[in-house]
Amino acid sequence: MEDIFNLTGRRALVTGASRGIGLAIAEDFAVRGAEVVITGRKADTLEQAADSIRSKARKIFPIVCHQGEPQAIENLFQQLDKHGLGLDIVVINAATNPSYGPLLQTEPAAWQKIIDVNLTGAWLTTRHAGRRMVAQGKGSIIFMTSVAGLDPFPDLGAYNVSKAGLVALTKSLAKELAPKVRVNAIAPGLIETSFSAALFKNQEAYQRLMSVTPLRRHGQPEDIVGVAVFLASEASAYMTGQVLVVDGGARM
Repeated sequence: MEDIFNLTGRRALVTGASRGIGLAIAEDFAVRGAEVVITGRKADTLEQAADSIRSKARKIFPIVCHQGEPQAIENLFQQLDKHGLGLDIVVINAATNPSYGPLLQTEPAAWQKIIDVNLTGAWLTTRHAGRRMVAQGKGSIIFMTSVAGLDPFPDLGAYNVSKAGLVALTKSLAKELAPKVRVNAIAPGLIETSFSAALFKNQEAYQRLMSVTPLRRHGQPEDIVGVAVFLASEASAYMTGQVLVVDGGARM
């Protein structure tokens, strides 16, 4: 039987893939046969990530790109076009959160940075990728949102709003780009990465979250990989506009 999870011959872009969830997804895509472009803000950490993937699969292309900078996103796609790297799969994973506290105390600069990277940058990346996918007649776009976009976390107001915006963006684009391009999202719960380190330091909040998580553990980046493969592959060929929650059962 044909392996519907096989990504051989596919070309994928994974943003924010220097570490954590993005790196885990990019590595698995590459092992499954895809040619993978990874992006990150810093050349050194991005190259380290590429080297770790090359040890298991060779088709990896690191390109420095800051998702909060429109010109950087445009440059990314110019490079992809220059090297003939059309895309079948795009995982928009890059995100930031420099602010912690009530919305009424959030500084405008912090708010703007979060929106610029997490929402506007995600839209601009999709704008470039989506146009190319529609022209080629196929594609799968996957947004990395968060359970915070469905049920806001205390003191993460701007981040919550940015991730809720991705949910709306997912559904809007799914309707606009169908039937040629599928658009879905993944909403992870608490995943152990450097990005979420502050939540692990707050033991009271951590224990409160674990108490309502039926699987009684937090997640690892590898827990998100299988869902990304599903949405990227033919296994989800009849699915679009959906947000898949991966949080150990906390939001049943």
